[in-house]
Amino acid sequence: MRKGVVILGATGSIGRSALEVMAGLEAPPPFEALTAYRDVDRLVALAWKHRPRVAVIADPALGSALADALRGSGVEVAAGVDALADVAGDTGSDTVISAIVGAAGLLPTLAAVRAGKRVLIANKEPLVMAGGIVMAAARAAGAEILPVDSEHNAIFQCLPAGYCCGQPPEGVDRLILTASGGPFRTWSRAEMAQATPAQAVAHPNWDMGAKISVDSATMMNKGLEVIEAHWLFATPAEQIDIVVHPQSIVHSLVAYRDGSFLAQMGAPDMRIPIANALGHPDRLPSGAAPLDLVRAGTLHFEAADAERFPCLRLARAAIDGTDAAPTVLNAANEVAVEAFLAERLAFDAIAAVIEATLEGAGRLAVRDSADLDAVIGLDAWARSFASERIAGAEYTK
Repeated sequence: MRKGVVILGATGSIGRSALEVMAGLEAPPPFEALTAYRDVDRLVALAWKHRPRVAVIADPALGSALADALRGSGVEVAAGVDALADVAGDTGSDTVISAIVGAAGLLPTLAAVRAGKRVLIANKEPLVMAGGIVMAAARAAGAEILPVDSEHNAIFQCLPAGYCCGQPPEGVDRLILTASGGPFRTWSRAEMAQATPAQAVAHPNWDMGAKISVDSATMMNKGLEVIEAHWLFATPAEQIDIVVHPQSIVHSLVAYRDGSFLAQMGAPDMRIPIANALGHPDRLPSGAAPLDLVRAGTLHFEAADAERFPCLRLARAAIDGTDAAPTVLNAANEVAVEAFLAERLAFDAIAAVIEATLEGAGRLAVRDSADLDAVIGLDAWARSFASERIAGAEYTK
């Protein structure tokens, strides 16, 4: 952190946790930029407190409100999605925390990677949508990608010293992602069909935003994490397993060819992986409470159930299908989750919408995942297709 830090998505749960970690450091780095999508009030409060060089609101209609509220602060103001990419790639920073939820994080994350920065990637979608593009850009620009997602950060910590993301790890047999199972771990499919948004976002272990919480409830988050791990660690999907671990204490494991299993453990607190990535290779204080192994007691593991959680099956099918399928999977999931949260779609119809969209995409000619314009176009097509399906009588509540 020789220069400044940009936090893309500073008002979300990851962004706020990152700010807490940095506030606890003896010599916190300067903030080059803090950004938000639409939460002007929270961005204003953060900008007055931390005084970044610039504050960016992605929704251009809110630019004037942000400028008015920050008048006299000395903080520059910018608005619009292009401004996100501008601050991510600007030379005033060398570290970018990418925590924008959804596909909106792709272009600013790619801008930071192309600028050769250390990119702490907390959102799955850029690698799910365009993993080949992002990792190729990192190699070309000498960018350093460090995972902040707790599972991928755990794997990173368990790999050999000096390992760099994007390379095949030596001596590894399998990567094992742990899953809490979410709020519906023990529910039947019939019970889940009646689930409400309030029930879906009530995660038993983690404090996350609504979209990510629903992904945990459907277990789509684990499917997306398999795709993300495939790109981050240059590992075939068939060597990446999922195991349900309700306590969320073992955050993931690496199985080596000699029979050794290395696991990273800690309290379910996102400040731990954030501090690890910020300080790497040094260890920074995170502010998280230490894990009490005696109080934790027995650790429980069980198989992931793709029958009750069909999003797991769909994600596996996507990574084994065409290069374009993960982009379609992600877009359809975002649209379906948004409709569920708005109470326009039943919980069990989320997977049905995604599956229908994947089937529809199978008839398309787009196959080149190295073409960014094609990826963006396919994302738009999938969102339109999924929205039309949701509007149909077969999926409405």
